[in-house]
Amino acid sequence: MRNSTEILLSTLAYSLCSGTLVLLNKLTLHHLPYPSLIVAFQLVMTLIFIYSAKYTQLLSVDELKWRHVKPYCIYIVAFSIGVYANMRSLSTSNVETIIVFRALSPCIVAFLDALFLGRVYPRFQSWVSLLIIVIGAYGYASYDDKFQTQGLLAYTWPMIYLAVISFEMAYGKRIISSVNLKTRSGPVLYTNLLGLPPMLLLATLAHEYQQFAHDQSVGTHPFTALAVCFLVMGCIAAVGIGYSGWWCRDKVSATTYTLIGVMNKCLTIILNLVVWDQHAPPGGILCLFLCLTGGMLYRQAPMRALPSSSKLLVANFHDDVWQDDLDETFNVDDNSDDLVSLTESSPQSLSSVQQSDYVMKRRNAG
Repeated sequence: MRNSTEILLSTLAYSLCSGTLVLLNKLTLHHLPYPSLIVAFQLVMTLIFIYSAKYTQLLSVDELKWRHVKPYCIYIVAFSIGVYANMRSLSTSNVETIIVFRALSPCIVAFLDALFLGRVYPRFQSWVSLLIIVIGAYGYASYDDKFQTQGLLAYTWPMIYLAVISFEMAYGKRIISSVNLKTRSGPVLYTNLLGLPPMLLLATLAHEYQQFAHDQSVGTHPFTALAVCFLVMGCIAAVGIGYSGWWCRDKVSATTYTLIGVMNKCLTIILNLVVWDQHAPPGGILCLFLCLTGGMLYRQAPMRALPSSSKLLVANFHDDVWQDDLDETFNVDDNSDDLVSLTESSPQSLSSVQQSDYVMKRRNAG
């Protein structure tokens, strides 16, 4: 019951923050068209929040450790490129375009789930639901003026965003299953801290510093009260999605997490129709809802069962070799509290991904 409640609460929190942040970023870019600098500012504000909460003892925060930095580096590269591609997409396309390309991501993540995260391939109903998503996305594109006039050129950044976000979804689940952080602030700290330098670099490559200085000197995009308001609200939503996103990711599979990200865009559509005039025609909206309907029909694929011989390996977790493998595979210090908690638990308390990692390593060692 407690786990079901956490899944529900984390899903609702993530949905609210994600849908709100997309809209707020779109509004902010309308007043301040500097995608990388805006994201960098949001990362800095999140870090300020984390360390302020730590030093006022409102939150417990993991200490920075090199062994945790290394696995997050690959994720950070994907995270940074994905955020930048999303912001660039918002600069050139309407919100619905981003939603449709995000709706295609479960098709890719479902394969990654099966290939790398220990799940079986989706069943027939799930394949049908993914096909519905693809049909809805194609139908939406046929209503888009930019697709009719510019063709695929209008979708360059959304397609980059699709590829990167699919990898990020799968690899993020891999990290949370194998990197042992004690607090919910840990993943948020690592992603924001390590993501800041690449984002500042992207701002340099896009000449946003020069553009910002020029615009402020001629008064093209001044810091109005409304622009500052959207910027601050975006930072609040960014903090929220940092925590709720990793919380939700910890509770569900990679594909389910990706589908939740698609479904929560319903909130974005409603808000977009109310406050923004750059939205798709009615036929395009219907196709978009067809994508969302397909996502709702998806059923999560179960974990791939371990062979009997592998189960015996997992069950033999009290011996010295198991202790050593825990140290290396799950990054646990000798005599640490993490090692005690893991070895005193049952094998079933470990995720299937962790069990598969252990079995594979034992086999290779043998």
